[in-house]
Amino acid sequence: MYKIIFGILISIFTIGCSSNNQPTTVEPAKPDYTKLPQFNEDSCYQFVAKQVSFGVRIPNTTGHINCGNYLENYFKKMADTVYLQNTTVQSFDGKQLKIKNIIASFLPEQKGNRLLICAHWDSRPFADQETDLQKMKQPILAADDAGSGVAVMMELARIFHQQKPDIGIDLVMLDAEDYGCPSPGSPLLKGEYNENSYCLGTQYWCRNPHVVGYQASAGILLDMVGAKGATFALENVSMQNAPGLMNEIWTTANALGFAGHFINQPATGITDDHTYINGILHIPTIDIIYHDLNGQKWFAPHWHTLNDNMNIIDKSTLKAVGQTLVGYIYKSKIE
Repeated sequence: MYKIIFGILISIFTIGCSSNNQPTTVEPAKPDYTKLPQFNEDSCYQFVAKQVSFGVRIPNTTGHINCGNYLENYFKKMADTVYLQNTTVQSFDGKQLKIKNIIASFLPEQKGNRLLICAHWDSRPFADQETDLQKMKQPILAADDAGSGVAVMMELARIFHQQKPDIGIDLVMLDAEDYGCPSPGSPLLKGEYNENSYCLGTQYWCRNPHVVGYQASAGILLDMVGAKGATFALENVSMQNAPGLMNEIWTTANALGFAGHFINQPATGITDDHTYINGILHIPTIDIIYHDLNGQKWFAPHWHTLNDNMNIIDKSTLKAVGQTLVGYIYKSKIE
């Protein structure tokens, strides 16, 4: 009887000691996003309008030259270092296009941990998604499909200038992205369709980077990120090459209240600037691009039409994209 009671007492004591020694699970502190630098959507909107004010930004035109000089001067005021790539590329129709890639670097001396953010700044020479032949032949003002992505980077540059990020960042404005041949089935298309006729400035930059041996840890492409009601899906080329980055950006957007724009839905892959950055430079790069969830074509309804003008630009969309990127970049400062 004594042995039984003693054994029970020992068991109770052991259980009590074990219970007291159980490790305590501590939930990690959540980032306080209210402490982030604020992305100014009014300023960003004005940056779109300024680009559009130059008219069409097609290589070899006055509007292209003037807008290129404006962007160059702006980023020289904001960035630590600006690199320029002036070169000539041949278009699908045999034209020699004078182009300019503009690279604005922050903390250029930091080699190990760099983030690439890019967008194209040129505009399309014809509106091949119009249904009327005469409209098809007209150039596009490209407020969204060019202007919005560059404007987001301009506002980001202002923030980086005021509050240095912890990582090196390169903002890359790519030229001659939209001087590709008309879409398949278009009456403007003469000969075979060639998807490599697009992204000419990107292809040049990937093969001739602004810094010898250039590498970045990750890349983010901004393409059509300023229209009313824009939705950004999980584009497949992005998910194949950088699923972790894609998830982190979408999670940040959700935490900031922008889940209505950043949709957790897979979408088929497309050929865009990120295709060449992933394939040539092997920098894991995603594409934040307007995907029409309900339309008959992959892209936004105004894509490659004359409707791509200031009337479709929405400040709340610019805010959603810009503030999400600020949250991703400055998250380490508020955790």
